[in-house]
Amino acid sequence: MLGFFISFFKIWYPAEVVFDEVHFGKFAGYYLNRTFYFDVHPPLGKMMFAAMGYLIGYSGHYDFGEIGESYIEHNVPYIGLRALPASLNVCSVALMYAIMKQSGYSTLACVVSSCMYLFDNALVAQHRLILLDSSLVFYMLLTAYTYIRFHKLRNRPFSSGWWVWLVAAGTSMAMTLSVKMVGLFTVGSIGVAAFVDLWNLLDIRNGLSLREFGKHFMARIFGLVIVPISVYLFWFYVHFYILNQSGPGDVYMSPQFQATLENSPMSLLTVDIHYYDNITLFHPTTSVYLHSHDHRYPRRYEDGRIGSGGQQVIGIPDPDENSYWRVKPTKKIKGVRTPVRHGDVIQLEHTGTGKNLLTHDVASPLTRTNMEFTTVPQKERYNETLFKVQLDDHANGDVWCTHMKSVKLINTAVSVGMWTFDDKKLPMQWGFGFQEINGKRDFLKEKTAYWTAMDIQGVNATEVNMKKKKEQKEIHMSFLKKFFELQVRTMAHNSGLNTPHPYKSRPFSWPIMRRGISYWRDDLTREQIYMTGNIFGWQLGLVTALCFGGITLIQTLARQRSTHAVKNPAIRQRLFRSAGFFYIFWAFHYLPFFAMGRSLYLHHYLPAAACCYLLVGALFQFVCINGINTPISTMRSSSSTTKNQQQQQRPFTTMTARPSYWSYLIAFIILVLQFSIFVYLAPLTYGSPGLTKEQANLRKLMKTWDIAFA
Repeated sequence: MLGFFISFFKIWYPAEVVFDEVHFGKFAGYYLNRTFYFDVHPPLGKMMFAAMGYLIGYSGHYDFGEIGESYIEHNVPYIGLRALPASLNVCSVALMYAIMKQSGYSTLACVVSSCMYLFDNALVAQHRLILLDSSLVFYMLLTAYTYIRFHKLRNRPFSSGWWVWLVAAGTSMAMTLSVKMVGLFTVGSIGVAAFVDLWNLLDIRNGLSLREFGKHFMARIFGLVIVPISVYLFWFYVHFYILNQSGPGDVYMSPQFQATLENSPMSLLTVDIHYYDNITLFHPTTSVYLHSHDHRYPRRYEDGRIGSGGQQVIGIPDPDENSYWRVKPTKKIKGVRTPVRHGDVIQLEHTGTGKNLLTHDVASPLTRTNMEFTTVPQKERYNETLFKVQLDDHANGDVWCTHMKSVKLINTAVSVGMWTFDDKKLPMQWGFGFQEINGKRDFLKEKTAYWTAMDIQGVNATEVNMKKKKEQKEIHMSFLKKFFELQVRTMAHNSGLNTPHPYKSRPFSWPIMRRGISYWRDDLTREQIYMTGNIFGWQLGLVTALCFGGITLIQTLARQRSTHAVKNPAIRQRLFRSAGFFYIFWAFHYLPFFAMGRSLYLHHYLPAAACCYLLVGALFQFVCINGINTPISTMRSSSSTTKNQQQQQRPFTTMTARPSYWSYLIAFIILVLQFSIFVYLAPLTYGSPGLTKEQANLRKLMKTWDIAFA
């Protein structure tokens, strides 16, 4: 009930777009309208918002234009949409308690972890808005919970319950990854735990034959590899099935992908290219057109190299009459309108000067390892003007066409592909700052060597396609091909997210809560949402993680001296297996961010913060409470135990944790401090009430916090 109250308190306020609700509310509308869009995150979290919108009658009519726009004026049922992440946050509080309980901790330790999570300002602020993080943390915790339930049945392998929890763990892991790519860190955490589990099973003292070990290995491959991959692919299948209409995401995808969407402009702009058509050639990677003019390359370059003095062939951003090239056959053709096909060898004549495109064994002006592109008069150097047409998707039609089919143009004489790169700008004094075009030798695997024909001179593609009486042949693209294309585009776009932002931060600053993020503000009422973690909880979590790392190091050194830092074997095993599991989750969800070059923000730490609270509860148990609850694993039935296993099986030690007066007092102090900070920062978490300048300044618990109105 307390979790419900804290998560849903004033969920209707503010009745305006807050922070990244701009994006994820809009994406939910795209699903409801079946409009294709592009985003760096997998689809599940956004589809959950769309499903909620569908259930509450939202039509997806609002575009979530900018932060501060009124939901009420645009008739958006935003409370229902926000109720989804808030509900998941309530479930996450319950999962925190359940994870600790299933791991064998005392009720007091369970309460410490779950209440630390519950009274965290950042988690509450983030998990009551139309954002993905509530789903992400929920599925991450569900993954940890289901894997713990599976691991507790390790003494009853291949039982029905064992299989259920194994598959549930794999499914939860896939659901986490299907919300955000950060779910890969959850996959890594479970991967380490599964590896350690298998390594222990391989120990001959466990009495497993290699055949039995092989069964365990294959079971985990099924439950933790095949099942997650299948679930992950399933959500993308649903994603593509729903988003079948052309939309704003078209431009990020290949022409072939775009052509599979209904009402796609690609289908209206695409026409077949025939011999003697005059076309423009566009390089999608650098957004330039193939161009030539009467200006020449130098006879001698500044570095002393001798140049060809040939006519320049360059790339320009805006095409003109000198950007058209006539496609000419190199062998006798049948009929007047013969289409150009994959594998054909052609010549390209520059229509402005009447010369043929050529590349030869002369170093390019800027890229000395590549060959120069120029032009020559008709009937001169014939072999060096021949180019082979290599289409990128010839399996789905071998006719070259505008927009849809990209092409590599390969010179047959010197075996180089026409290529360009946007860093190669020619000198202003003779190249006018235009882009260099050159011949690249290792072009076969070079995806940036593709060119797209954009239009045919004198042909109105839209008019031609509209006049066609017969139906257009349906363009087919397999699900896996669409899936892999989207993954590649997503990863490329994600790695490029490094533009300056006033609230971007680096991982080292997150646990110490050096700075928050301004999500929303109202200058009239002096109200604001400033997303910041509970500074006490986050710094206590950091200290706990460092202490556990230190204890682990001391134990490792002690073992080298044939002793143990923790003397009781049952307590030692629980500490390093259970708390170690939480520590792995925290480390995997935090440390990888240090290696990332993309823009990062405070909310990226939220999954790690949740894991840290589990570690706080675990270490509280070992420091403040005498003993542990054991056993917690299900006993192996005698019928399923081999003779060798019976000989090797160690007896269970029965123990019950006994909290003392001091443990209750310490828990009370920890939770009072966490709750006090939470309440003190609540106006920044809930966006109400407004704060005077003095009140805002008092809530700057760190000098580096840039709270508004302070």
